[in-house]
Formats: sequence, structure tokens, C-alpha cells
Amino acid sequence: MDKNTVIGLVIIGVILSVFTIFNKPTKEEIAKREAEIAAETIKVDKVTEPTANETVQGDQITEEVSIPLNDSIGDTTQAPVVKNLKGEIITIENEKLIIDFNTKGGQIASVKLKEYESYDNYAKEDGKIDALVLFENGDATNGLVFPLNGKELSTSNEIFSIKSQSNDRIVFELKKEGNQSIEFAYQFKPNAFDIDYTVNMRGFAGKVTPQNVMFKWNASLRKTERLFTEQRRVSTVCFNYEDEGFSWLSEMGSDEEIAEDKLDWVSFKQSYFSSFINPENGFGKSGSTLNVAEYEEGSAKDTTHLKDYKALLNLNIKNVDNGSVSMNWFFGPNDYKTLTSYDEGYDDVLNYGWGLFRWINLYAVQPIFNVLKGTGMGMGIAILLLTILIKTALMPIQWKMYTSSAKMRILKPEMEELAAKYPEKEDAMKKQMETMALYKASGASPLSGCVPMLIQMPILLAVFRFFPSTFDLRQKSFLWAEDLSSYDSIYELGFNVWPYGDHVSLFTLLMAVTTLFYTMMNGSQMQTPQQPGMPNMKYIMYFFPIMMIFFFNNYSSGLSYYYFISTLASILIMLIIKKFFVDEDKIKLKMAERKANAAANPKKAKGKSKFQARLEQMQKAQQEQLKNKKKK
Repeated sequence: MDKNTVIGLVIIGVILSVFTIFNKPTKEEIAKREAEIAAETIKVDKVTEPTANETVQGDQITEEVSIPLNDSIGDTTQAPVVKNLKGEIITIENEKLIIDFNTKGGQIASVKLKEYESYDNYAKEDGKIDALVLFENGDATNGLVFPLNGKELSTSNEIFSIKSQSNDRIVFELKKEGNQSIEFAYQFKPNAFDIDYTVNMRGFAGKVTPQNVMFKWNASLRKTERLFTEQRRVSTVCFNYEDEGFSWLSEMGSDEEIAEDKLDWVSFKQSYFSSFINPENGFGKSGSTLNVAEYEEGSAKDTTHLKDYKALLNLNIKNVDNGSVSMNWFFGPNDYKTLTSYDEGYDDVLNYGWGLFRWINLYAVQPIFNVLKGTGMGMGIAILLLTILIKTALMPIQWKMYTSSAKMRILKPEMEELAAKYPEKEDAMKKQMETMALYKASGASPLSGCVPMLIQMPILLAVFRFFPSTFDLRQKSFLWAEDLSSYDSIYELGFNVWPYGDHVSLFTLLMAVTTLFYTMMNGSQMQTPQQPGMPNMKYIMYFFPIMMIFFFNNYSSGLSYYYFISTLASILIMLIIKKFFVDEDKIKLKMAERKANAAANPKKAKGKSKFQARLEQMQKAQQEQLKNKKKK
């Protein structure tokens, strides 16, 4: 250490010593401060955390809210003394819900659904139902946030008193300066998934601006299903705008929305359960924001909770001197019948697809499925009968497709002759025109096979959304599948293979095998001409069933089972049509007669479609261009 460093340290020490001496409080100041600390300690001890040697009595818990009670006196390095506010837990339940309320915040601390259980408890097969936990104490906060006396008041950090309590109702009250008070009233209903919630504010006129009163709701919802990654993937915040209608935040990652309109309701949605908050007059646009966030890998909640949900909503209260806002909480299943019974558009959270696909599910698939399950049959049998009904309804379309493919097969030799006749690119128009003339004369059309297929595709895609979103399949077993809402497994690998998974799904394998067989049957029936520079479509069609093994292995076994039965039914229907309904020799004879009639009556056959007329014009223009090039 050199000379200058030593001198500097000595000077700093002298300055600190002088500063401590001159700022040392007098004996009178110390005594006054100690008296204040004692009074404050007596006041807070009624709601303080028990020591390590004490036990928590009854249903009281300790909350992590610290209040500094002592700034250092005479010693700037002394740590402040802190006390933790403690809230009391009060439990109220009905036939559907068990809700824990906390006097700290006067808020809903925990929600359990009595009729349902998590997959982990379901897999125990112990014959009893352990109530499913949507969120537990410490997972959620809800209350008001607004500026008061230059500071932000958050009711979730305040201790409320219980103003009144009964078997189905509880009212919390927070008193502030003078006649200022906030009341939270919760009213249960018999045999219902929802409770009424009323916020009353009194005596805040001149102190609080009504437009600044916000309702803050945060929650970390817990894992409840078998496949955690799939449940997390479809969990998000949903909401309904007054004018623009239903919307949602991204399911694929963290997302945020600044309100663009007044909000009718907000929902924290997971795969099979949702929590809704619905104010009578909506939430205001000003300051309202919605947020969903994923957890960082390795974080404390990464393996137990789905996502962090946050909503900061303008309470839309009109009067803070003696005003109230009525709201409704819903905690329940994403069951179509249950959600539609509220007539609030709650069923929009069901991911049944958009547009046409959603209409097919709501007005065709869902009603049929409801009738079948209403008979009391098992879900596996209901899916089987639903599949048979859908395939039977589509049988005329499949018959049309097969007839079209038969006609195209009969024309194959003539099509090959045209290809040999016009091998050059310059003759493409001539080839196309003669091909169209051949189609017209024989009554065949490649589009007659494509159109029926396009009619079937919306139904195929609609059920892709229907089965994974249908609550009725949850924890319903069938054959080797213990839960039709999740994947079935006949063998656990013990390790994860990307992108396949860590198990073997038998329904997925059966679906892939039947799809491959059906593709091979179609490949022999349909004509797929190979275009120069284009990949062979047959190979692509054969590759698709193999890809399905990887894609569907972690999907709902109910969906894989449906596709397996549907494809199997398609194979049987095709064999039946070929055997009993379509005679290719008769079709060939009719096509020959039609062509003969066209040759015998050329004037009648000369009628051209608009498409053919355009092709002729394009051919003439192409020929003129070639002539001009040769002249040059």
C-alpha cells in the first residue's frame, strides 16, 4: 500500500467519525423513537407472523408482505426490523366449488372444483375424487389498484375485516382515513360454478379519480392434465370486446394486449377449465392491459404451473363517494353445455376452429355427439357411432369420387396417346384443347373427383379441432386408452425421442397403417400424371401416413381413434361401391356410346364452353408469337 492510499483512508475515517458524532441522536430523541416503535409493534403484533417456534393456529397463514418498523438509530449499518402481515383464510363452498378467501386483500386465494380431479389423482384409481385445484394460496391475487394521497394503494396488500359472513355469503371491509371504506362482497349460488362479486367504494370523493380505479387480477394456474406441454400450449388469456367481439392472446408464447375497446369479460383459459371475470357494465378501455407469460426453463414454476396470467382492467366505476360495481366470477369446465348456459359467449373459448370449421362442429358434430352421449353409452362407442353416421352421410360423395376415378382410368390410354402426339412444350395448348374435347365427349372430368374431396375436407379438419377440445372425453377410458382426451400408450420408452415422444400410441399406429392402405388403394384407382420438374405425387401421398405417426403420437387418443375408424370405414365403403354399385364395364360402354354420338353429330358437339374458347384464343396468340419469332 503506497503513501497516498494510506493518507486517503485516514481522511475518510476522520470524516466518518466526525459525521457520526455530530449526527448522534440525543437521549430524548432515542427515548421518543423507542416509544413510537413499541406502540407500532403492539399495533401490528395482532397480525404478525408466528416465530419459527410457534405454530399456525386454525386456518391462518402468513403472507410475504414486509413493513419496515425501525430505521437504524445511531448505526447506519443496522438492518431494519420488519414484521409480516398475516391474513386469515375463510373457506366457503357449495356443491361445485371450494373457495378460500383471505382477509389479506379480501380476495379469492384458492379455487377447487369438487366434481373433477387432476390426471395425477385420476391415475391413482383409488375410487375417490380429490378436488381439482385451479390455483392455490399464493398463486393468485385480485383487488383494486389506484392512487391515493400520492401513493399507489393496492387492496391485495391490505388487511380487511370480515363485516358479515354466512354459509353462502361473505363481506370484507377495508377502512381508511375518516369515512373512507372499500367492501368486497361474495355471494354463492346453489349448485353453480359462478359467484356474484360486488365492489363498494365510499368516502373517496376528491381523493380518488373514478377513471383511475383499476381492477388487478393475476394468477398462475396449475397443471391438471396428463401431457403438460399440450396443456400449456393451449393455455392463454381470452377476452370479449364490446364491439369487435371475441379475441385471445397468443397460445404459442408470451403476449400482451392493450385494450382497444370496452371489455365485456376476461378469461384465464387452460385446456379444460377456465376462470372468467364478467362485470355487469364491462371494463373500461382506458389503462386496461392483458398479459400472458411463459416461465423460463428451470424456474420454480416451470414444472408445476402453466403460465402467468395478468389482467389490469379499468373498473369503470362511476362514483367513488358511494359507488359500486357488480361482477361475476366463473370457475369451471370448458364444457359446451355449461358455457352456453350463461349466454355470455363463454363458449367462444372452445377451440373448435374458425369460420366454416367451427360451424360444422357447433351445428353438426356437436349436436350428434350430444344425442349419442345422452343415451348413456361410453365415449368410445359414441365416437364409433358418430364416425359411422358421418361416413354414411358422405357415402354419395365417395361414390362420386370413385366413379370419376374409374372414368379417368378408362381414358388413360387415350391420354397417353395425346401425350405422345404432342411431346413439345410449344404444343401444350393443342394438347390441352384435345384433352378437354376428350373429357367432354366421354363425360369425364378430373374436377368431378376433386370437388367431392373438397366437400369432405372441412369435416376432416373440423373434427381435428373438435375431439381435443371436447370436455366429455376428459378422463374417459376406452380399450387400452385410459384417457381419451390425452394420448394412449401401450409402451413407455423411458426416454424422449424427438419429435416422436417417450411412448408408443397404438391408436396412432393403427390410424397410420389404415391411412397408408387407403392411400395405396386410391393410388391404384386414381391417375396422377407426372409433370416435368414436379415431384411424384404418389410418393408424397405414401410419405404422409408415416409423418402422421410422429405428429399424432402426443395428440388426443379420441382423435386418433376417430381417424382410424373413419379411414377403415372409407376402405370398406370403397370396396362395397366397387363390388355392388359401380360397374366399370358399363361405364366404359356408356363413354364409348357418348363418343360415338358426338362423332355422328359433329354440329351438336361443336358447342364450346367459355374455357375452351379461351384456350383456342390463347393457342392462336401463341402460334402468332412463334411465327413472328421465326420471321425475325
